[in-house]
Amino acid sequence: MQTRLADFIRDTEQGQEAEAILRSCVHCGFCNATCPTYQLLGDELDGPRGRIYLMKQMLEGQPVTALTRLHLDRCLSCRNCETTCPSGVQYGRLIDIGREVVERLSPRPAAERLLRAGLRKSLQSPRLFGSMLKLGQSLRAILPATLREHVPAARSPDAAPAESGDSERANPGFRKLHPGYNGANDTRRMLVLEGCVQPAMAPETNASARRVLARLGIELVSAPNAGCCGAIDQHLAAPDAAKAAMRRNIDAWWPFIQNGVGGNIEAIVMTASGCGSTVKEYGHHLRHDPVYAEKAARVSALTRDLSEILHQEDLGALRIAPSRRIAFHPPCSLQHGQKVRGVIEGILSRAGYELLPVDEAHLCCGSAGTYSILQAELSAQLRTRKLSNLQASGPELIASANIGCQTHLAAASAVPVVHWITLLDPDCAGPGYQT
Repeated sequence: MQTRLADFIRDTEQGQEAEAILRSCVHCGFCNATCPTYQLLGDELDGPRGRIYLMKQMLEGQPVTALTRLHLDRCLSCRNCETTCPSGVQYGRLIDIGREVVERLSPRPAAERLLRAGLRKSLQSPRLFGSMLKLGQSLRAILPATLREHVPAARSPDAAPAESGDSERANPGFRKLHPGYNGANDTRRMLVLEGCVQPAMAPETNASARRVLARLGIELVSAPNAGCCGAIDQHLAAPDAAKAAMRRNIDAWWPFIQNGVGGNIEAIVMTASGCGSTVKEYGHHLRHDPVYAEKAARVSALTRDLSEILHQEDLGALRIAPSRRIAFHPPCSLQHGQKVRGVIEGILSRAGYELLPVDEAHLCCGSAGTYSILQAELSAQLRTRKLSNLQASGPELIASANIGCQTHLAAASAVPVVHWITLLDPDCAGPGYQT
């Protein structure tokens, strides 16, 4: 595609990256065939090809309006189009640039800016989010329906076990290490990111990951100062804040990586595929940072989705004998972002689960980070379509690999929705977990 970028961006790092991506697009339109919003709306400007053209016009200096911003806002950043594209167009990186530029050229109304700032602030703080979740659960019965679905019911006493205050003693696979720790080096060790909303909404996920890996001789350790991966800021057009989060995590992980604190670290494990997709791209986002470029590349190289670890292990030690019918939803961040496809399905099949066929498995469920809040109507339509396909074969459980997808689907699902790792954890008990 021919481009002639405007002076305001031509010689910037953003401009150079955007121009290279735009030039790789041949405008064939194959991407529209797998774009969820194009399938729903049938509008060229709500498909990747149309959005690329809008961004090209914007970067070439043509007028930018609220309508431009609307069409970019409707994009899920699912990156299904990248999987489809025969030319290898890096659409996900282009849409991030486009959103940042449109924020500058066509500022949002104050109410929208306030909402987005509030989401960024609340979702990235586990303590604040946890407190807000408890408050919402206590008031759930009187909340408006549109808000109630974003607040899962309080966990029942027989829910899957999570880590407790004495979990370090109870579970050998759990230990929060500090840089001064000098543990034995005969155990395989990997770092794990605790996440932002997952500790409050699904604490059983990392608890199960620790127990499962402990049975395989692998200890998961947490860097105390690691926090949000940066995805929320990145996708809400706040790249500077996103980079700050990335640098903070690198600083938190680096003593473990460089100095072998607590034993050599084999990998950085992600139990939420959305976080994994972002951390695997730290090297790209910080490639021009003279202090962090090399460290970021190292962190990205070490990062693995949890499934990539278990895929290589002998699961016999888990002693699971399930006979349940499972429908698996592969998050977009896993199959299109990380390009990890079929791995979890293979693990669950090896463990003895019956994996049911699911139509349109490549399509987004509508969660997409904050999309379910900011584009609630489209998100709900996508969820209805996704659940129809997931439940068509009569599964006993639906499993996924990302906290956003899990909670979004669970809010309207007729069957329990769980994180897949809990299905490999014999310690999990209660409805939706017992194997």
